Amino acid sequence: MTARTAAAIASVTLALASSACLSFYEIAVETPIQAKIDVTPFRRVLVAGFLSGGSNNIDPNSETARLLRSQLRTKSDMTVIDADVLSLVDEVDRRNGSPPAPATPAATPAAGQAATEPKVRTEEDLKPYESIFSDADFWKRIGEEYQGPLIVTGTVMFTEIQRSGMVARPQSYTDAQGRPQFSETRQFTIQAGFALTPKFVFIDGRTGALLYSESFHEENLYPTTQSTPALSSYFELMDKLMPAFLNTLSTQKIRGTRILLK
Repeated sequence: MTARTAAAIASVTLALASSACLSFYEIAVETPIQAKIDVTPFRRVLVAGFLSGGSNNIDPNSETARLLRSQLRTKSDMTVIDADVLSLVDEVDRRNGSPPAPATPAATPAAGQAATEPKVRTEEDLKPYESIFSDADFWKRIGEEYQGPLIVTGTVMFTEIQRSGMVARPQSYTDAQGRPQFSETRQFTIQAGFALTPKFVFIDGRTGALLYSESFHEENLYPTTQSTPALSSYFELMDKLMPAFLNTLSTQKIRGTRILLK
């Protein structure tokens, strides 16, 4: 055996012996993500109301206002103002001399009763209404009623969707030796569900100026044989994007783990 070979064997042996003595430790870590806007000038927050539309299964305006107020009460240092939820669609219609939009039913209409179609059904229908967010005088008047709070408003589209196509699914079988095996098969599948597309707009209630806005999109799809209530799906979708909404106003911490060797 040459000296070089002996040295290599000794190095490998030492490395294996060292690794056998290593200990692995899993530790929890938190990574802060800074808030997207500075809310320190505000002590109060008003979730005013939203331009909403899409499905007539729920009222996205009131549901979103209630949910955001609830979240901000527990996860924000600002005082959440209790106030009537504004119907911004009706506000714009009044300005244009149009009749107000019919109230969105809170539940599926009874048998034989016609469902009321929302006035805003698509994102194209929504566009003519969005000019209200640049009306600084309107928002300043709203802010003056509540001592100049941070105002949260925006748009919420909650729509029914359907997707179809080929989907890969695992299929089990038993081979000739009696062992369970799996193979992949492709099937044509139709799924239905709901899509949620909100845009959150943050306005300075002291001046009416727009501070920040951000849009999101989430979808839930289910087998057509599965009956999922629209309101349940709405809350599932909002739960996915709530951390991003809260991160706009305050620093959030992402929790994870790291492995240390010792």
